[in-house]
Amino acid sequence: MPLASLIVWLALVIFVCADPHSVAAQTSQPSQPALGIFEGQSDIGTVLHPGSAAYDPSRNTYTLTGSGENMWLTKDAFHFLWKKSSGDISITADISFPKPGGNPHRKAVLILRQTLDEDAVYADAAIHGVGLTTLQYRPEAGAVTGDIELNGNASKRVRLEKRGDYVTMLLSNNGEPLHPAGTSMRVPLSGAYYVGLGVCSHDKDTIETAEFSNVEIKPIVSDTGVKPVLYSTLQTISIDPDARRAAAVYVIQGHVEAPNWTRDGKSLIFNQDGRIMTVPAEGGAPKPIDTGEARNCNGSHGLSPDGRWLAISCSLNDGHDSRVYIVPSSGGKPRVVTENPSSYFHSWSPDGKTIAFARPHPGGGDFWSISVDGGKETRLTTTSTVSDDPNYSHDGQYIYFNSDRGGGPMQIWRIKTSGDADASQPEQITSDERNNWTPHPSPDGKWIVYLSYDKSVAGHPANKDISLRLMSLPDRKTRTLVDVFGGSGTMNVPSWSPDSRHLAFVSYELVSPPSN
Repeated sequence: MPLASLIVWLALVIFVCADPHSVAAQTSQPSQPALGIFEGQSDIGTVLHPGSAAYDPSRNTYTLTGSGENMWLTKDAFHFLWKKSSGDISITADISFPKPGGNPHRKAVLILRQTLDEDAVYADAAIHGVGLTTLQYRPEAGAVTGDIELNGNASKRVRLEKRGDYVTMLLSNNGEPLHPAGTSMRVPLSGAYYVGLGVCSHDKDTIETAEFSNVEIKPIVSDTGVKPVLYSTLQTISIDPDARRAAAVYVIQGHVEAPNWTRDGKSLIFNQDGRIMTVPAEGGAPKPIDTGEARNCNGSHGLSPDGRWLAISCSLNDGHDSRVYIVPSSGGKPRVVTENPSSYFHSWSPDGKTIAFARPHPGGGDFWSISVDGGKETRLTTTSTVSDDPNYSHDGQYIYFNSDRGGGPMQIWRIKTSGDADASQPEQITSDERNNWTPHPSPDGKWIVYLSYDKSVAGHPANKDISLRLMSLPDRKTRTLVDVFGGSGTMNVPSWSPDSRHLAFVSYELVSPPSN
């Protein structure tokens, strides 16, 4: 090699070895920190300070830093450590914030996300800096985020499961086995999606740090030989379309149904195993209401307009012939109202003098009214099909009900309360391809809420995919308030808060025993 060429070649070698930005130097360095079981990391949405993730195999801990204004409403901003997945899956971790202080609404999350877009369909189990645990979800791209909030301190170990179209959060607060938190929600994630960890500072100008330890991602294989266990969750939810905040009031393995809201807005009344129970609306320990001999009660009950009396539908002792009784709202001896059996309470008139109740007959059912003092029954509908779930409007001018008298799916109707009901021109309120049941007018007269099944579902069964639909009465515009697993028992009776801003309902889960 000529001397001049040798000098050029040596100079090039020295330059390449000395320049940390050269191709040769880059290939000798790892392209990114080791990410453990994950494949990549991304800043989602508008993030002013780039986030990062690091894995410490000696501690089996992932440390995420990131900023982001929020994970809420129609778009998100946070740092995401992820891997791609499909099918049913669970992700589990111990979650903590190593640094005290920070924004009380900062979030560390386990998350399932359809895409990396800022407005993507997603569900997450979120631990907030203030100590709140929530299931957050966006069921459609660009939709407003909803959540179910749990009372108490942040959980120490959290699991997020996807089974079919439903996501469920399981918790362990004090080292006990993971258990359902009562936060199941329908969030369709189709095909390939992302699963991982996230952190959001809830302040676009700052950076937050979260730690995730003992992280596990496992496929879920259903064991058809194991019978699932029923869990019930009594919830409240805001009707504000920009909030959609729900709260899990009471979660139990077993069956509860049909919540009412007390007139002071402080408590809920519901049915559990044939007993009428009450629980604070903010959560707490339920207590039974004394109904005397009427022990075999069903999900048809409600408070008088003044809150002094409670109408219940029960059988005395161990009988099975439901009649309507009245007891003091604080409990007491039951007084029979309907002497005839197969009677199911549904609504008080606004003046507190009359009760509307339903009674089945071969091929369907109709509804009646009766004085709260008992006596003569007045039949309000006479059909060969179904007319059921009668509910008085706030001013007493109408009774709303569901019926298939139109020949198609079950729809919501109303009749005037003056004169003979069937002669007063029944008016159809909903007209769609779904089966709509149990309409409940709001106390302020502006809304009705009703339960809606797919058109393929016959009757009013339990344990089905349902929607709670909200209609504005002035313009008849309707929207879905929430999609849940439920049906009979979810919202049998009037369940509005006194201020017409919230609703109470029961959702259900059929849970296979978790593998902890």
